[in-house]
Amino acid sequence: MMFRANGVLEAKARGDRKVVGTVALAHDERHLRRKLLILDNGARVLVDLPQPVALHAGDCLLLDNGALAEVTAAEEDLVEIRPRDRLHLVELAWHIGNRHLAAQIDEDRILILRDHVIEAMLEGLGATVAHVRAGFEPVRGAYSGKAHGHDHQHSHSHDHG
Repeated sequence: MMFRANGVLEAKARGDRKVVGTVALAHDERHLRRKLLILDNGARVLVDLPQPVALHAGDCLLLDNGALAEVTAAEEDLVEIRPRDRLHLVELAWHIGNRHLAAQIDEDRILILRDHVIEAMLEGLGATVAHVRAGFEPVRGAYSGKAHGHDHQHSHSHDHG
């Protein structure tokens, strides 16, 4: 069965509409505009959105028959970073952000994609790191989900040290 999706409903707005299937996507696969997806039940969905969107786990694609297909976060190989305390969490988040790394920042931990160089840096800063496999919901940038033309070619300089 083939569906067409031309809209998105955020998780909080979906109400009691019927969900016909789910699709698990990695964090970088959830930024899309036009793509063919295969749902967990084998149904195919041609996503054809008017502009790129950044989907979160729980958001739904609005299908041409009025039903929904739910997007979930696929499990990814991550590093769980545990700080000594809340201030340390903020400091670690600053170091990660200064390197422009995708990061999920929770109240008591940070998750990033596996990177042995960054892991060593974080351990050197006093963090406890562990490999985990989980869904990844990194903080979205100020321009995410918009067709904004930002290509990361900064004209200013800043220190990455």
